[in-house]
Amino acid sequence: MKISRFLLLATFAVSTAALAQTSNSISEKVAPSPVQPAFDQLKALAGHWTGSVGMDGKDLPMDVTLRVTSLGNTLMHEMKSTTAPDDPISMFTIDGDHLLLTHYCDAGNQPRMVGTVSPDGKTISFDFVSATGLLPNQHGHMQHVVFTFIDPDHHTEKWEFAMADGKSMGATIDLHRAK
Repeated sequence: MKISRFLLLATFAVSTAALAQTSNSISEKVAPSPVQPAFDQLKALAGHWTGSVGMDGKDLPMDVTLRVTSLGNTLMHEMKSTTAPDDPISMFTIDGDHLLLTHYCDAGNQPRMVGTVSPDGKTISFDFVSATGLLPNQHGHMQHVVFTFIDPDHHTEKWEFAMADGKSMGATIDLHRAK
């Protein structure tokens, strides 16, 4: 029994040391991605945001929470409306030279989009690349998202949905950092 505990602890210690050594050697060899500044700009939005979204001629309240996770490698975006049961989640990550957004949609699919930064750095636009879970009987999928940075406490998000009939619909959310 004592030998089993010792072997278990020794294996854990060696695995931990190997992982730490691997992590250090990887971070030393990998150059930062050219999209890292844009990802850092998105991560600076971490926190709770309140605002409104214009839909059907009405301004509806909207809450957005952004949280940096996975040791800074992922940004999670959660949208909640006080007037609807919607609760979509989006994850932002870097994949090589690409800034990616994966949207876990209330429609039941997961569109992936790649980001492009405007020349002035004030907007990041994400365009549809592919999707998982996209079925013929669904209403459609998210196809385009634009983040516009106004100041550290104010930004807008434009979300565009491609409907199954080929038309699109969308809305812009005007958000202010909650104090």
